[in-house]
Amino acid sequence: MNKIPKTIFLIAGEASGDTLGAELINSIRNQPNGKNIEFIGTGGQKMKTAGLQQLFDLTEHAVVGFWEVLKNYFKFRRLFQQLINLAIKNEPDAIVLIDYPGFNLRFARAIRNHQRQGTGAFKKWQPKIIAFVSPQIWAWKENRLKQITSDFDLMLSIFPFEKSWYAKRAPKFAVEFVGHPLVDRFSAEKTENNKTLSNPDLFTDQPEVLLLPGSRQRELEKHLPVMLDALTIIAAEIKIKTRIVLPNEKMLSLAKNIVPTGTEILLQIGNLEESLNQASLTIASSGTVTMECAWFKVPTVVVYKTSLITYTIGKILVKVSYVAMPNILAEEEIFPEFLQNEATSDNIAKASLLILKDSTERQKILTGLEHIATQLGEPGATSRAAKHILKTIE
Repeated sequence: MNKIPKTIFLIAGEASGDTLGAELINSIRNQPNGKNIEFIGTGGQKMKTAGLQQLFDLTEHAVVGFWEVLKNYFKFRRLFQQLINLAIKNEPDAIVLIDYPGFNLRFARAIRNHQRQGTGAFKKWQPKIIAFVSPQIWAWKENRLKQITSDFDLMLSIFPFEKSWYAKRAPKFAVEFVGHPLVDRFSAEKTENNKTLSNPDLFTDQPEVLLLPGSRQRELEKHLPVMLDALTIIAAEIKIKTRIVLPNEKMLSLAKNIVPTGTEILLQIGNLEESLNQASLTIASSGTVTMECAWFKVPTVVVYKTSLITYTIGKILVKVSYVAMPNILAEEEIFPEFLQNEATSDNIAKASLLILKDSTERQKILTGLEHIATQLGEPGATSRAAKHILKTIE
């Protein structure tokens, strides 16, 4: 008698989550007991290509910030309810929620509420709810811990300190540190090819400055103009090459409208790995990409600008001293950070020129990045995550 295939429901709401979700699907399929798993839910194009039966592309609607989410409340409520209905209809064996905590924590709570209110056959549906990437409750809104431990069966962490953080506050809650996906995604052999980065004195006559303005439209509109103004100041002192990497065609089109015509700036979609291997300096929006800069040992100036409301609320709630994850892991400012009103072209250019012209400053950054790399775990993060997920639904 043939067994009924197991079903895993996935949600990823951002470009980084889409990449991670696609890697997870492939890793599950590579497990002996994962070959016949069916995947449904939402993510982006990469997850769809990997085999996700996708209701819609949630990554197309990604926004960040309190005010930005509020402005799109009714749209997100509609998408949210569609996904709740899909989960209830299909009754998956596991629900894996990838990062995107503002949306996913509410989704987990809604599913548990449905279960508690259910009657008859519905009460028999008891999906395992798993978070892949912990919400940063160690940085802000620690009061979410009770909800997380109540609604989730398992937390898959990508940073080593998180497991001990949970153990001190919720010792019975299941948390597994699986390692950081970057270790697999970008092989050490490829990063070692960049002699410029491994030797702080070996810069070319015309260093390449890489701009990473963000994966969302609002980020691009706020960050790219000030980054370009900073480049003008830098170029007045040092001859540089410039490349801008965007996540998709839509963002590329928006960037073309901001970049002045007649410039020699190269714009491209994706291929971040090769670009980081060629870069002497990155000016980047704060986010997942700063960890990629750290992994490739590229000195980086971190920039972030948001709405005044979002920034003001964040200042009140956030408990950590830094916003860039490499700095949080190092517990010091390895990458210079410029937020909100401090994110001026003068400040960005000054920090960038110091890195480009001062080998001592570069060496200090590179030394700090070596320490960060040792904290990301061994290769096989998504494979370990896949095994933990499959174990919950055996």
